[in-house]
Amino acid sequence: MRRRQQPPLPKRHGLDPARLRLPEDGHWATVRDHLVERLPRVDPARIDEMLRAGEIVDLDGPLAPDAPYVAGGAVWFHRDLPVEQEVPFEIGIVHRDDDILVIDKPHFLATIPRGQHILQTALVRLRRELDLPDLIPAHRLDRVTAGLILFVVNPAVRGAYQTMFGHRTVRKEYEAIAPYDPALELPRVVRSRIIKEKHVLAAQEVPGVPNAETHVELVEHRDGLGRYRLRPHTGRTHQLRLHMNSLGVPILGDDFYPVVTDKSVDDYTRPLQLLAATLEFTDPISRLPRRFQSRRTLQAWHDLPGWSGSAVE
Repeated sequence: MRRRQQPPLPKRHGLDPARLRLPEDGHWATVRDHLVERLPRVDPARIDEMLRAGEIVDLDGPLAPDAPYVAGGAVWFHRDLPVEQEVPFEIGIVHRDDDILVIDKPHFLATIPRGQHILQTALVRLRRELDLPDLIPAHRLDRVTAGLILFVVNPAVRGAYQTMFGHRTVRKEYEAIAPYDPALELPRVVRSRIIKEKHVLAAQEVPGVPNAETHVELVEHRDGLGRYRLRPHTGRTHQLRLHMNSLGVPILGDDFYPVVTDKSVDDYTRPLQLLAATLEFTDPISRLPRRFQSRRTLQAWHDLPGWSGSAVE
C-alpha cells in the first residue's frame, strides 16, 4: 500500500491542509489559472491574496502568483473556515490510554469536520485540547446524537480498531426516549432497506432486500413515554431513528422523522433523545474484553418539562 504523502504545511486548528493534484492533461498556463477554474466558490481575488502571502505551496515551498502549471504536480493550502457558533457543551472523557480514547459526546457536536461544522467538531476540539494531532475516529455519531465514540490515538494501530466497526464485531447499545404504545409488541427485530441520497437531508426506507437491522426492546414506561434499548446490527445512516419511526414511536426531538423541520444549527433546545450508551468489544491489540458505559442521561425521561422548554420558573 502506497504511503500517504506528508503535507508540506503544518496542521492549523488541528486540521491538515487541503491537497489538490494538478491533472496530467492540464492546459493552464499558471497554477493560479487552474485554481480559479478548479475552485469556483472561492473569489479569484482571495486566491491572488493567498498566493501573494505564500499560503499556497508545493513540495518546494510557496508558489509565486505567476508560478507555471506543472502537470501531475500537487499543491497544498488551508481552506478559509466558515463562521461557526460555539457548541457550548463539554466533551466527556471516559477512557484514555496510549492507543485509544473513548469520549462521551454531547448533543449538537459533529464528530468530524464537514460542511459548516469545522472547528466545532469533536475531532478538532480533541486534537487541540488534548494535543493529539494524529487522533482519528474509529466510527461516527450523528451531530444530534449523544454518547460514546472511540478514537484512535496511535496511528500504528488505527486500522485494527477501525476494522472492528467495519466487520461489526463491536456490540453497541443505545438508549432512546419515545412515546409508549401499549399495542406495540416488543421486543422485536426491525429489518428494512435504507438508502440515503447525497444532498438529501433525510434517509428513507424503500422496498428491497433489507440492509439494516435493529433489535428494539422496551425497558420501562411511564406517563405516556417509553425508555427503549436499541441494539443495531448494522450501521446505516439514521437507522435507529428510521426504525423507531417505522414502529410508530419516533424518538423525541427528532427533526427529520416523521417530517423534516427547519431548525437552526445554533438552536440547542429539545435535543434528540438518543444516546450511544455502551460499547463492548474484544480489544484487537491486547485481546482483552473492553466495555465502556456513557455517563450521560436523556433529559426527557427525568425532566420532560425542562427538555421541552415548558418548565415553570
